[in-house]
Amino acid sequence: MARDLRPKCKLCRRAGMKLFLKGVRCLTEKCAVAKRPTPPGMQRRQRSKPSYYALQLREKQKAKNIYGLLERQFRRFFEIAHKSEGATGQILVQQLERRLDNIVFRSLFALSRSQARQLVRHGFVFIDNRRVDIPSFLVKKDQVVEFRIDEGVKNLIKENIQISEKEKSVPEWISVDNQNYKITIKRLPTKEDLTIPIQEQLIVELYSK
Repeated sequence: MARDLRPKCKLCRRAGMKLFLKGVRCLTEKCAVAKRPTPPGMQRRQRSKPSYYALQLREKQKAKNIYGLLERQFRRFFEIAHKSEGATGQILVQQLERRLDNIVFRSLFALSRSQARQLVRHGFVFIDNRRVDIPSFLVKKDQVVEFRIDEGVKNLIKENIQISEKEKSVPEWISVDNQNYKITIKRLPTKEDLTIPIQEQLIVELYSK
C-alpha cells in the first residue's frame, strides 16, 4: 500500500494550519505550526497575492494531506463524486469523511488518521459482524463499526480518548459507545461537520479544467 512518507509537520506548515497529522504532538507546545508558523524552506519575498490557480492547488493539497491520500487515490474519489448525482464538491467531502480510517479517528479512538489506519489494517475492526481491514472502505448510514481487541489495545484506545477529549469532540453524525468500542453512523456527513474547513469548489474547478 502506497503511503506519503514526507515529514508531517512540514505539510502543516505549508498549509499554514494544524492538520493534526502527528497525533498528540499537535496538541502540545511542540507543534511545528505553533513554533514556526512560516512555510518550510528558504524564506523568500512572496507575491502579495497568490494566483487563483495557486489557491486551487493549495486547497487540493490540503485536502489530500488531511486524509493521507496520494494523487491517484484522491483523483479516484473525485471521479466517483463527479459521476454521482448531486453537487460534486459535497459528494467528494462526504466520501472522504466516510472513509473507515477517518471514522475511527473522528470517534477519538485514534490520535491521528495514520494511527487509525494502522488499527484498521491490523484487523481489529468489524462492520456489521464482518472483518474489514481496508482503510478506504466507505461506511454507510446505519452501519455499526465494532472493535474486537485485547486489553492492550483497549488501554491504548482509552488513553487516546482521554487525550483527544481535551481538544476535540465526536461529530454529530456518528454515535460512539466508548464502553463497548462501537461506532454507529447516524447520518451521512456534510461540509458543516468538518473540523478543518475545505473549499471543495476550488478542488472541483481545478480538476474540471
